[in-house]
Amino acid sequence: MPAEPQIKRAFAFFDGQNLFHAAGHAFGHRHPNFDPPCLAAEICKARGWRLDRVHFYTGVPKRKDRPEWHDFWMRKLAAMGRRGVAVRWRPLQMRSERVTLASGESIQVRVAQEKGIDVRIAVDVVRFAIEGCYDVGLIFSQDQDLGEVAADIRAIAASQNRWIKLASAYPEPPPGSRGRGIDRTDWIPFAKTLYDRCLDPIDHRRDATRLDDLETRG
Repeated sequence: MPAEPQIKRAFAFFDGQNLFHAAGHAFGHRHPNFDPPCLAAEICKARGWRLDRVHFYTGVPKRKDRPEWHDFWMRKLAAMGRRGVAVRWRPLQMRSERVTLASGESIQVRVAQEKGIDVRIAVDVVRFAIEGCYDVGLIFSQDQDLGEVAADIRAIAASQNRWIKLASAYPEPPPGSRGRGIDRTDWIPFAKTLYDRCLDPIDHRRDATRLDDLETRG
């Protein structure tokens, strides 16, 4: 068995939309008001891991579809980029979907669909493991599509004869509801008290941060 490193270097990977929806369900928050560097630092500190890098991924509505949320995400991503967070985003695709109401009436609605974010996260988790950049990959998501990555990380650890841990952090579900982390990773549910300690000090729904500072690739 490879030796467990005394200092465990951690990279955090945030699935922004997944965390937003999970926090809304678990804690009642209505917009993405979390501070990723703070959340990652809190989780790592509690486990004695050294946080080296934060990566953030999200889908962003097109301005023509949802101008207020497009501008929100551009401001939030720009602010994170200035703090050293590695940001990647993709435009959300709108599609029509027919839903049936409780009354039995069927209506057509437009819903946003995220494309490529889970693939991008998986690619980066694997790439940085191969390059030996981290000992702990901390994924803030419950997307089970990322479960296959855990098998890849185990294979990489075996081939390089080194210790690597993959963990998934997510909001603790409300009493009576079932919540789970990503399969084949260590699960780290966190409480509302921790989440509320890591709220973004800026409300990007109103902040007028300059957009030309955004140094990310869509």
